[in-house]
Order: sequence, then structure tokens, then C-alpha cells
Amino acid sequence: MLLNRPIPALCSLTLIPLFAFSSPTFGDAEPEVDRDNGAHASNRAIEPKETVTFDRSIDVEEGNLPRVRAVNAFPNLSLIRPVYLTHAPGNNRDLFVILQRGSIVVFENDADVESAERFLDIRERVFMGHNEEGLLALDFHPNYEENGFFYVWYSANDPRRTVLSRFSRSEDNPRRADPDSEKVILEVEQPWGNHNGATVKFGPDGYLYVSIGDGGHAGDPRNYSQNNESLLGTIIRIDVDNPDEEKPYSIPSDNPFVDDDSARDEIWAYGLRNVWRMSFDRETGDLWAADVGQNAWEAVYVIATPGGNYGWNITEGSQPFRTRAVETTLLDPVIEYSHRQGKSITGGYVYRGEQIEALRGAYVYGDYVTGRVWAITYEDGAVTSHRQILSRDRPLHIASFGEDAAGELYICAFDRLDGREGTIYRLTE
Repeated sequence: MLLNRPIPALCSLTLIPLFAFSSPTFGDAEPEVDRDNGAHASNRAIEPKETVTFDRSIDVEEGNLPRVRAVNAFPNLSLIRPVYLTHAPGNNRDLFVILQRGSIVVFENDADVESAERFLDIRERVFMGHNEEGLLALDFHPNYEENGFFYVWYSANDPRRTVLSRFSRSEDNPRRADPDSEKVILEVEQPWGNHNGATVKFGPDGYLYVSIGDGGHAGDPRNYSQNNESLLGTIIRIDVDNPDEEKPYSIPSDNPFVDDDSARDEIWAYGLRNVWRMSFDRETGDLWAADVGQNAWEAVYVIATPGGNYGWNITEGSQPFRTRAVETTLLDPVIEYSHRQGKSITGGYVYRGEQIEALRGAYVYGDYVTGRVWAITYEDGAVTSHRQILSRDRPLHIASFGEDAAGELYICAFDRLDGREGTIYRLTE
């Protein structure tokens, strides 16, 4: 068990709130903090070729990006605080949904399904003292059909921390997990209750990637995200199939800081505030990450540079946040939007399904507070088109996007900001 130690922007597109911001589940109702709007002393990266920054203009180039609808995918199901949806390798029938309080339910991917079964229940282990805590992330091992392993990320207390654990499928019932099979892989101490991330994802290389928030409060007051002796404010990459003698995982030999005594070997990327959902493009392997902003800018990154510094808390997106000299190049987002357009970004997926042909190859993301959903196409380091593809008279509070085995996209939405009522929507033409 391991505890955590304490492209120039060529154009800007900024996104205007539909209503006043109050008490989001995954956003930040935090006090304003002092910011220095002067230029920060750093080099700027060559990638991406440009950052698209949204303020009032919605579309860059519409291209062929379609408008879509969100339909209630499972009208007979009632879920409380659904925060993630996914599928298991080798199982094209079922969907798995995380309920933030500490359980995972499974049900058939059928619009007429009447009920969901409880796959895992660890509510007695999950701490939710803050509305950004709870059971937050899940991924299945690529060889889940054979080994039955899956990995979760949840909040715990005494001491306050986040936990990466492996569980196993029940030997008696494939639609049940064995709650007594828990193997703790990693624990990260959390100084505050907010900014826990997270996403847990196996990459195309077979390694496990985890996004971890900056520890919380406001403005990263302890500078964790720029301190590589800490795992806070990072994306980590570990090998869970080949544990070493000291811990239940090992470090891939090509991780960027394996030879750096001043940095944690697990780190793949840093300078991130609170990545709320990242995903791999199932065709290209590109890693997309949506980073929730402080009080001005929300950002989307393509994590293409091992060991890259994505700027927080020197920048918020590509915008200056605090003036400070740094020795490393800061990497700008692919796209960012201001709090005129939304308040708390929710990352999605590059759509690779078959039902919405004009959307294929576009990255889809949204905003928790305004319920707006956008899509972008991205080629050779530049955004080639961008469009708001979904808006509703009554906004969805988008806790997460999800993807089924066929690559079709879903939204885990809170029908109220407090999350007491939740619905799974499917994107359709």
C-alpha cells in the first residue's frame, strides 16, 4: 500500500452561462483567488498548433458535424447519482453504471430493461464527506473474460485519501463481483475533499492510466500540480500485471521520470487541475483529457507528450493564472472555453459508433452545469471543426459520458444539480 508524498494560441474561441452557477457536483463553487494576468515566464509548446478558445462564438467551422438528440435510453430505470457508464470486454450485452455513493449496477443494454442488478456494493468503504467524493471510476482489465479483474477509484477516510483497488468477478455469478476480493493497488492522501479526479483507463499498451486531481481547495495552494514528488495533479501510468517486490504494480520502463530522483516514477503527465474524464480513441489510441478549470476556463487536452507539463497552476488552460518562472515547456489545450459558456467541463469520447455517421471521428464533450454538448474534429495538431451539437430547454447536468461495446455514446445525467435523480441518455440523430 503506497501513500502519496507530500503551441502558441493562434486564435481564441470563448464558450455564456444559461443560468447562475450553484453547487455543482463535479465543478468548483470556490472563492475567487488572486490571479496575475501578466505573461508567465515559460516556453510555449509546439503542440497543439493552435488552441481554440471559446467566448461568444460557438462554431469554428461546422463541417459535417451533426446536431444530435439525447433520448432516455432506459426509461424504466431510476438511478441515484450515476457518474459513469461502461461495458466489460467480451460482453456486448450488458452495461455497468457507477452510483457515486459506492456501488456498481449492471443491466442489459435494452431500452425495455426493467431493473438493474447490483454488481458491486462497497458503500461501507466509500467516504462521501464532499460532493466530489465517492466511488468515481471503473475499468475492466483487457483480459477480464479470463481473469475477472476490474479496477475502481474511490474516496476513503481516516486518513482522507483516494484508493485504487482491484476486485474480482464472483466465481458463482458472472453478474456479481466478490466484495471480499479487494486488493489495494495505490492510495493517495487527499488534503481536501474536492478535486479527486478521476478516470481509470487501460491504454492500448496494456498499462493502467489514472487521472488524479490537485488535492482540492482553490488555486492549488500547496502547488502539488507542479511538484513531481506528489501524484496530485497528474496522470499516472502503471503496470498492474507485473508487480514488483515493494508494491502491487511496477513502473513501465519508458515512463518519462524513471531516471529522475526528484519525481515520482508513476507520473505520465502533470500540471493538471482536475481531469474529470479522459478516454482513449479506440481507433488511433490518442488520449483525450478534460480538465476542470478554476473560475474562468475549461480545457481539453490531447495527452501526447510523455512527461508533459500542462500548465496548472501557472496557467488555467492556455490563459495566465500566476506569474512564475518555470524550466519546462507548458503544453496548451486543444480547445478551451470560458465561464460565459459553461462552468465545469465533462470529458467524453471520440465517437466511433455506427448510428451517427456524420459524427464519426469527432471528440464529444460537454459541460456539467449548462448541459451543452460540443464536438470537435482534430487533425495534424489543429482543430478543423467545432460545433455545439446538443442543447435543451431543460439542461442535462452531465456527470459523465459513457461508451458501449459498439462505440455508441451515452450521458449519465443528474436531472437536478444535487444528483438525487439520475437518467442515462443515449445520443442519437
